[in-house]
Amino acid sequence: MKIRLGIIGFGGMGKWHAENAPRAGVEIAAVCDIKEERLKEADRMGFRYYKSAEELLDDPEVNTVILTVPNYLHKEMCLKAAAAGKNVITEKPAAMNVAELDEMEKACKEANVFFTSHQNRRWDRDMLIVKKANDEGLLGKVFTIESKLHSGNGYMHEWHLYKKYGGGMIYDWGVHLIDQALFMFPGVKVKTVFADIKNVLHEEVDDYFKIILKMDNGVTFHIELSTYILDYQPRWLAAGDKGTIVVKSFGCDGALYKTGDMLKKLPPQITETVAGPTRQFAPVPPGGIVENELPKVETDWVDFYKNVHAVLNGEEESKIKISEVRRVLKVMEAAWESSRTNKSVDFE
Repeated sequence: MKIRLGIIGFGGMGKWHAENAPRAGVEIAAVCDIKEERLKEADRMGFRYYKSAEELLDDPEVNTVILTVPNYLHKEMCLKAAAAGKNVITEKPAAMNVAELDEMEKACKEANVFFTSHQNRRWDRDMLIVKKANDEGLLGKVFTIESKLHSGNGYMHEWHLYKKYGGGMIYDWGVHLIDQALFMFPGVKVKTVFADIKNVLHEEVDDYFKIILKMDNGVTFHIELSTYILDYQPRWLAAGDKGTIVVKSFGCDGALYKTGDMLKKLPPQITETVAGPTRQFAPVPPGGIVENELPKVETDWVDFYKNVHAVLNGEEESKIKISEVRRVLKVMEAAWESSRTNKSVDFE
């Protein structure tokens, strides 16, 4: 079965799917949008287009849809697509909450259609580098991971400004960062969730959050995002008892650090520093820490569509399972509760 994709919503992400999904062998069967200028662009790009989702869902050439509409419309569009017998891919977040997701999953099961969410950042190279370092034991026993995303661009735009439409950074990026954290440690329980969520520049929706996941394997996972921090910290820092990895940006610049022989030979002595006398926090001598290259990882976002194609042809299991999507939404709900009550939330 070849994926013949209908794109519901032809904004920025809709165009991304139209331009990139064909690299995985996907056929763009049709697109739809309510804005005339977007339909004109679809026409210029050579796509069949419709002015409503209902018209697209009536097209027999479409067997799968991707929902690239504002978040609050995901449930409505999913239920309509399932009723029309189309396989359903939602952009993230799949739903506004767990209750909506359960309703969507039920409808897709009853219609016997495939249902998943486009959690494309499972294929981010920066995250996969850190995951590989952990999986291969390059850091030893990991005790802390920091996943940080900072921007100086400040303000959000359009429907992202409004809570009722599913705006805000937890819905926009938190869903990705939480999914990456859980994906990095499959099968490991999250013991507690603590969160601090703020409106720094925006009146209605969050633009800063700090989420701390204490995991059952001893790892404390720190997730921080801000649209208005003007000197960015590294995208990733992970530390274990045998090494530390730093990935500075999406460009995957950084290093894997190990203890050198020189540091092992240092005598136990107090050193005078600008901060006063200290043993543990004196400057490390040359050769004390060895800098290594980051692990090599090859990845491509469109591998998501290759997996969907394989699932629809009975060759693979879905790499984005609805049970995983539900768990991410549950962490998001726990984070909102924690920030509201200023208390840690027991999770699993």
